[in-house]
Amino acid sequence: MQKVFRIGLAAVAAGALLHVPSASQAQATASITASATVAGALTATNLRDLSFGTVIPGFTRTVTPSDATSGHFQIDGGVNSEVQVQFTALPQNLTDGTNTLPITYTSTYNTADAGGSGTTFTPVDGVTTRLDAATGQLHIYIGGSIVVPAGQVAGLYQETITLSASYTGN
Repeated sequence: MQKVFRIGLAAVAAGALLHVPSASQAQATASITASATVAGALTATNLRDLSFGTVIPGFTRTVTPSDATSGHFQIDGGVNSEVQVQFTALPQNLTDGTNTLPITYTSTYNTADAGGSGTTFTPVDGVTTRLDAATGQLHIYIGGSIVVPAGQVAGLYQETITLSASYTGN
């Protein structure tokens, strides 16, 4: 009987081993890919100067950001990247020698080249926004107003407006 019992016990133990899941059945694995796209350098291009044309003493001349003579910058960089845009040179006066002509500014931005529409921002404050998700572009339009005093000396009054753009890392 002991012999039968041992054989029976051995058969039960062997059967138990057959029902234990193998190591390959007890776990699963999967893989993913880690990737990053490095954005290209940020560039800013002057597409059009701000021009008030010929102005008459004693009158105000205004150029809105949507006018055909507004200043127009284009920024190109990584798609959907956040950028900070500032005017690093925004003169309070246009000059001709020692003569000055005060100027105030208005500005808009848009991811499309559409000066007639855009989001208004205060030029002296700048703006933080995203480049277009498809093209990586941002368009900045700047207009302004000048009040020409009645006795203003005739001449070509001008100054340089400088725009600066930088990635924020977001």
